[in-house]
Amino acid sequence: MTSPVLSLRELNRATLARQMLLDREAVSPYDAVRRLAGLQAQVPNPPYIGLWTRLRGFERDELTNLILERRVVRSSMVRATLHLTAAEDYLLLRPAIQAALDRSLRSIAGKRLEGLDLERLVSEARTLVEEEPRTARELQERLVEMEPDRDPSALAYLVRMRLPLVQTPPAGTWGTGGSPRFALPEPWLGSALADPTESLRALALRYLAAFGPAGVKDFQAWSGLTGVKSLLEEMSSGLRIFRDEGGNELFDLPDAPLPQSDTPAPPRFVPEYDNLVLSHADRRRVIADENRKKVFLSAARVRATFLLDGFVAGVWKIEKTKKAAALTIEPFAPLSTEDHDALASEGGRLLSFATDGQPELDVRFENAG
Repeated sequence: MTSPVLSLRELNRATLARQMLLDREAVSPYDAVRRLAGLQAQVPNPPYIGLWTRLRGFERDELTNLILERRVVRSSMVRATLHLTAAEDYLLLRPAIQAALDRSLRSIAGKRLEGLDLERLVSEARTLVEEEPRTARELQERLVEMEPDRDPSALAYLVRMRLPLVQTPPAGTWGTGGSPRFALPEPWLGSALADPTESLRALALRYLAAFGPAGVKDFQAWSGLTGVKSLLEEMSSGLRIFRDEGGNELFDLPDAPLPQSDTPAPPRFVPEYDNLVLSHADRRRVIADENRKKVFLSAARVRATFLLDGFVAGVWKIEKTKKAAALTIEPFAPLSTEDHDALASEGGRLLSFATDGQPELDVRFENAG
């Protein structure tokens, strides 16, 4: 039997529906974090904006309280990048990505760690963190004492990739910086990590729920894992199978939404590093190839974007002083009057959400590039 073919616009609308970007939804921030399979959190503020653009009436304190209550944690997760994840999902999903973290360790620090007894170093770091939450600098200093002739940054990266560490508050909350402290999940969350076999299947299902329909390469791009084709094929009897316009096989959950290609998609502001633009090998379902270089910069930086008709149509930034804040909107192409006005209105709401009492707020448009 031939698998149904989904057009690019159908894939776009399916992804937007899973990402809660067709309509702001009336779900709790905690449930939203779970439905999104986590929010990338390289810096603290973007996840807050990511929830604001997806949820009705979201307030910043709601996410901050979840972090303070240990119901949401900030940690290295998929692609070895920092994410905010529901605590129960961290415990379930973290074991599945250890292989990706190991690969990142070999790629970034492998040569600098050659000849070392890595398990001895990791065991020492674990003992320190079991005593109390520690900063990365504290852990690094201890390992440098043990291996004084080795690269300190490589020793620190070893700990981050090999130990399941979560950052303790206030790290990850709005406007914070500085050096976070790290804890192990058992003392901090009161539970141990799940079995790795159960974890991998759960990770695949959560990915499809948040980003499907998707192929093997898409799942690999999001998770950082390799060799997952056999897993998805093994699970395929319980999944829907589609193909994209290029003939690539796509997997999906049986009851996941598939809106029509002409479903209205309102303007949305998406923050820096949002997984919407990072979670597929073929990113054309949300951003045209010719626009990628305007969003994905050097040093793995990912600019904040806005959507028109469901696709990335430009970038934005907020600049603040003590008395003023300005949102600058930079479209990739000239805007219609309707789109200009809609972005200005939505941008004004974003600026009000993201500012801290500055009396002067301004929405600006730069010329299309």
